[in-house]
Amino acid sequence: MSVVQSLFMPDALLLCIAIAALLVYFPFLAVGYGRFKVGYDRSAPRAMLDQLPPYARRATWAHQNSFESFIVFAPAALMAYMTGQDSWLALGAAIAYVIARLLYPVFYILDIPSWRSLMFGIGSLGTTLLFVLSCRSALL
Repeated sequence: MSVVQSLFMPDALLLCIAIAALLVYFPFLAVGYGRFKVGYDRSAPRAMLDQLPPYARRATWAHQNSFESFIVFAPAALMAYMTGQDSWLALGAAIAYVIARLLYPVFYILDIPSWRSLMFGIGSLGTTLLFVLSCRSALL
């Protein structure tokens, strides 16, 4: 392991968790814009989903999916951190997840399902790889 890896890797995994947590709210910007255009009903904010423009409805679904994805990624990255995963493969998996989760809502909002699905798959693969590397390390 190089000096650069030993200094950079653990913090990078934690940084990816922090960025992924922020990305959960990225699609909500489009939701907020859609709510503003329709007129925000503070007494029934969830009931207005059907009144939103299609892009804002898709942004709502992307926002909800971001929570679902993050609650799997965060433990995977924490496991990698706790088991001392210091390979570029682990870092690459975490970065791939973050990039995929940045692009996922973009393709969802723009209604490009094939690219959205590809980003979901890349993110899931990154999370799975972190789990596999961590479990392998813990068992050996």
